[in-house]
Amino acid sequence: MGGHKEQDVARQGFDVADAVPLLLDPRGVVSGWTGQAERLLGHSAPEAVGRKFAELLTPEDAERVPDLVERCREDGGWAGLMTAVRRDGRPVALMVRVTPTVEPRGRSPLLVLLSELAGSPGWDMSRAVLEQMVAGSPIGIAIVDTDLRFVWSNAALERFGGGPAERRPGLRLADVQPGMETEAIEAQMRHVLETGERVVDHVHTGRVRSAPLRDTAHLMSFTRLDDEQGRPAGVYYTVVDVTGWQRARQRLALLDRAGERIGRTLDIMGTAQELADVAVPGLAEFVVVDLLETVLRGAELPPGPLAGTERVPLLRAGHRSLYEDLPRTVVETGEVVAYLADSPPVRCLATGRSWRQEQLDPLATGWLAGTPGGHEPTFLELGLQSAMLVPIRARGVTLGLTGFFRRRREHPFDADDLSLAEDLVSRAAVCVDNARRYTRERDAALVLQRSLLPRSLPEQDAVEVAACYRPADELTGLGGDWYDLIPLSGARVALVVGEVPGHGIDAAAAMGRLRTAVRTLAALDLPPEEVLAHLDDLMDRPARDGGDAPGTEGSEGRGAGCLYVVYDPVDGRCTMSAAGHPAPAVVAPDGTVTFVELSQGPALGVGGPPFESVRLSLAEGSTLVLHTDGLLTPGEPASADTARERLRRVLEETTDSLESSCRAVVDALVPTRPYDDVALLLARTQRLAPERVAVWALPADPAVVAEARGSAVRQLSRWGLDELAFATELVVSELVTNAIRHAGGPVRLRLIRERSLVCEVFDGGVTTPHVRHPRAMDEGGRGLLLVSQIARRWGTRFVPEGKIIWAEQSLDAPDL
Repeated sequence: MGGHKEQDVARQGFDVADAVPLLLDPRGVVSGWTGQAERLLGHSAPEAVGRKFAELLTPEDAERVPDLVERCREDGGWAGLMTAVRRDGRPVALMVRVTPTVEPRGRSPLLVLLSELAGSPGWDMSRAVLEQMVAGSPIGIAIVDTDLRFVWSNAALERFGGGPAERRPGLRLADVQPGMETEAIEAQMRHVLETGERVVDHVHTGRVRSAPLRDTAHLMSFTRLDDEQGRPAGVYYTVVDVTGWQRARQRLALLDRAGERIGRTLDIMGTAQELADVAVPGLAEFVVVDLLETVLRGAELPPGPLAGTERVPLLRAGHRSLYEDLPRTVVETGEVVAYLADSPPVRCLATGRSWRQEQLDPLATGWLAGTPGGHEPTFLELGLQSAMLVPIRARGVTLGLTGFFRRRREHPFDADDLSLAEDLVSRAAVCVDNARRYTRERDAALVLQRSLLPRSLPEQDAVEVAACYRPADELTGLGGDWYDLIPLSGARVALVVGEVPGHGIDAAAAMGRLRTAVRTLAALDLPPEEVLAHLDDLMDRPARDGGDAPGTEGSEGRGAGCLYVVYDPVDGRCTMSAAGHPAPAVVAPDGTVTFVELSQGPALGVGGPPFESVRLSLAEGSTLVLHTDGLLTPGEPASADTARERLRRVLEETTDSLESSCRAVVDALVPTRPYDDVALLLARTQRLAPERVAVWALPADPAVVAEARGSAVRQLSRWGLDELAFATELVVSELVTNAIRHAGGPVRLRLIRERSLVCEVFDGGVTTPHVRHPRAMDEGGRGLLLVSQIARRWGTRFVPEGKIIWAEQSLDAPDL
């Protein structure tokens, strides 16, 4: 083992014992050749002696030999690398050392030592060469002994302060750098001495004597030095100033944090506060963010810098301080900020350019106008030393201003800090502008929503209702689902729930068109299946006309679903029809939950079989549960039976008021951010008391008209509505007369007292009456014209046995 180690050590350098010697005469001719040389180059002694040494080298190195021989005579020797050519033609890389000898008669033969480079790490350099390398290195280098006292250091280490290199030997690092925390560095040195492990790229931040007022970062590496017996002799370490690199790394880290933390929401004030939070303490110790008041409202802004900035209202949108007492007076978040005319903030907003001042005048007052108490504090009172102002600009629009402040005099803002602040603010500005645009779009969407969805359902006596809507579109809070309650003639109501595919404003607009169409068709008093048939034609018309391309008007409504239910509180009958929509559930008065056996039918505008309707009778106090399919499938796939069973369990457990039950059902089945829009409408049925309805069967005889008028007047007297007697007599007389005169079969008169007085006349005719405008000399044709003037509204609806003409009057006395 010992012999192997000695050979390995010898191979690492140019050892004379291992070198192959040659002897050259003064002319450079080989005069002495050894067996080692023959083994190295392949030439025998007779072949080599007498030849020029240059002939044994490659042509390139052969040209160098005369000059090298001359340099050896002048400089006393030469060492370097050459390439020889073996006898078999193979090149051999050699380390060559040439030394002149001195003979008594003045002749100067040359001793040449050859060492093959194969397996050798490099050139064996002398101490003088090594000292030139480390002394001239730009990297600080030092050697300490096992007591961590300086043994040697180079000139580059002097740049960090602590005196010249010749004064360091025998001193500790704490003696040379008294202001630095040297314990951590010496701990690294002891670790290296004890373990022999190298420590590479150790970063230490502190204050050195060359820069006592600011922190600097140093990259250090430590290596143990061993003596010939392998015992620790000291530590060799290097130092590089990486303050610039460290600051660049911190800046990148700050920008990365800004990208992660700023703009996480679309809230303007929240985004402004996130900018202040990110900048403290990485860039500044105190940050304020002021935004234009119009930005917070989401208003459109003119491009370019602001003119007349002192009159533009600003609001404090965010601020953050590293210290509780910095500054002692501050405008709170949400309050108005007023800057003095021609102050740096006003000039910054007016020009659109940033502003920086390394040292603020401590006796100068701040820039705020109208401070509390009328006292404008100085920068000394505020504790501010250095400042930067950066306008918040995005897409050519000025949104506000960000102020950065420091209180430590040894760290004033420099040009690099301003560049970083501008990068940081520019990133945040895009997020603020996105939030502003979102606010504008959201407000527009909410206005659209308020105009499309009923803000309150109309009052009536047919059902007690509660509704709940939860959109899937988090951006606008609006989707394509809707619900509605439409009063119909005869105290009846239409309950409607529907959904349009998609989310957002496009779906909402399509929903608005569909809801308007439903209300228009409901005014015609058509049966549910006919209402859906007309809606289907309306949705399919753009396709028939060739306008069903995406984005064209009407195309968004195709594939919509709708459930249309008509409930009559007089007899408790309910008629319903569905188009691509789930059937409603019914909660009986005893809490039993059932689902109506109703075909979903084809979606609107896609074609398919005719729509079917179902008629059923509901007990008073039953609850109709109308909903969109988002209630049954809130994001996860589920079978229809499983979804219905889940809804059944929730409905059976809700026994509170209708309003709270509606919220409880949605909260139990729908997540906060649902996969699909959800609309739920609960309608608890009511019955009109028998005494509020009066019915008379009348024979088809004109003489019965007087009897009908008398019966109606007597009924109004029982209801306490004598003030409506005269108008009601006219309405009954005209409607009954028209029925007897123009229609065949039996006639039936019905009066309903609800929130209004309804007069209905049934006949077996199938023609629709209409208002005529008779001339002055015409004897008839004024009946329905008179009814239209007296009644608040009137109309005709068809039933299987014929038609009903109805007129509705306010319960207040008519103004005749």
